[in-house]
Amino acid sequence: MKIENFSQDQQSKPAGSPWSGTSEELAQSEVNPRPSTDEVARAAYFRYLNEGSPSGRSMQHWLEAEAHLMAEISRVHGFDN
Repeated sequence: MKIENFSQDQQSKPAGSPWSGTSEELAQSEVNPRPSTDEVARAAYFRYLNEGSPSGRSMQHWLEAEAHLMAEISRVHGFDN
């Protein structure tokens, strides 16, 4: 059986594929899995609410939320081995 090399457009994707990014974006997300800004903002906001909405602690809430999400990503993907 002869195997042929097909050149495909890097931007194309199979029909019905849930991934809409380029192959470079996919590779980037696999190499550097970080929570998005929206995810960190959402987690920081919930920390703020859970602590009774204290003023003046937005940076602390952000950093704690980001650290928690990064630890969760590491745990789920096994980066802490």
